[in-house]
Amino acid sequence: MNKILIVEDEAIIRTALRKLLERHEFDIREAGSVKEASNKHNFANYDLIISDLRLPGQPGTDLIKLAGNTPVLIMTSYASLRSAVDSMRMGAVDYIAKPFDHDDMVAVVKRILAQKAQSAQKDAQLTRSTPKQLGGMVGSSSAMRMLYKRIEKVSPTGATVLIHGETGTGKELTANAIHSASRRAAQPLICINCAAIPETLIESELFGHEKGAFTGAASSRQGLVVAADNGTLFLDEIGELPMEAQARLLRVLQEGEVRPIGAIETRKVNIRLIAATHRDLSKRCQEGLFREDLFFRLNVVQISVPPLRDRGKDILTLAESMLERYCNDYDKPPLALSPEAIQAITTYSWPGNVRELENAMHRVAILCEEGQEVDHELLAIDLDLVPYEEEEDYPEDQPRVTEFHNRVSSKVPDSHTHEDLSLEDYFQRFVIENQETMSETELARKLGVSRKCLWERRQKLGIPRKKVTSSAK
Repeated sequence: MNKILIVEDEAIIRTALRKLLERHEFDIREAGSVKEASNKHNFANYDLIISDLRLPGQPGTDLIKLAGNTPVLIMTSYASLRSAVDSMRMGAVDYIAKPFDHDDMVAVVKRILAQKAQSAQKDAQLTRSTPKQLGGMVGSSSAMRMLYKRIEKVSPTGATVLIHGETGTGKELTANAIHSASRRAAQPLICINCAAIPETLIESELFGHEKGAFTGAASSRQGLVVAADNGTLFLDEIGELPMEAQARLLRVLQEGEVRPIGAIETRKVNIRLIAATHRDLSKRCQEGLFREDLFFRLNVVQISVPPLRDRGKDILTLAESMLERYCNDYDKPPLALSPEAIQAITTYSWPGNVRELENAMHRVAILCEEGQEVDHELLAIDLDLVPYEEEEDYPEDQPRVTEFHNRVSSKVPDSHTHEDLSLEDYFQRFVIENQETMSETELARKLGVSRKCLWERRQKLGIPRKKVTSSAK
């Protein structure tokens, strides 16, 4: 039986809610304030906390931090959109408007508990025999635990690995983790970025050359493939490798031998190859820019490194870890992120991924004064880049949008008072009335939500985006 704590100062509402939930076979406990709840109850013993927003002494949102991993459902006044949004921003699992419909309350509670159970089951599966950190990688999100599990499986095998991920996600760090957990860990790991070496030099760098093999070859040179003998060779951005070099690399993988430029004899080598790219190699094969036979040789095991925007709470953990490291490097006392900075960090899209986040934290550590709270402006990130999907273009007379517009318009008096509006009605009215003169960023800021949240609400309610008029910013 799921155990639920109700925190509500109005005895009539608290009793009615307790009886409602007990009828649906929930085990209910009560408290009249945050202080009473903290003193009398161990939040870890509960599956859900339902709290009123306005309580004597401390607001109900204070329970969000105190509750740890126990989800908190906030009850707020019917028309208080801003309060509801603030609660969600602070970490509430959801909110429900008062006075609430009994069926709605029960449905919300059951949904939250079902999601909690599913999440716990998934986390248990991913955590089983999977480390929280590997090879210096930081993060415990589902995406990262899946990455750790794949690394753990492939590392001891010696198989060729193809790492795929956006620029700055940590593909080289992943390669390091694979090598460190392999049987070749005591041997060298040789890393080379194929995009950073001129096309005329890449073959010489990889495979070596004999003296006089080409103009400027004043002496013989051992290539990096030979340097990686008995160890691991990591080729980053392998999609940029020229076709001639691809043919030589294929021979290394097929025959286990390398022939330097200008040489007659070959040399046997025993390497493990790990390659990485941000490109779609199968598409490059179709375009004639990458050898299909080499692609098949590389694509024995493929590992995808998640972009930073898909790593949830890891983003803040990484930011704080990086900030602490840079403060130590510069002998500065620890710096704290302001709530606005945290909001910016967790809602920004980070197109440059971990590398961009690290640059931002480096900049903050340098520029922030001692004892000063880190303001979001010091991050110097463009919040207009918060991710959202492009919606399908809807016709102007789409029935669903017209229905919403007519319903909202009929409920909103000329004075634009909001007392009779529900939260969703207010959201719809505000967006419909202002979307032609305000950008998505301006709309989101006025509503107190991220652009991603704004897009998700548009999708849910069927409100298409409209182009901003030239008079708008």
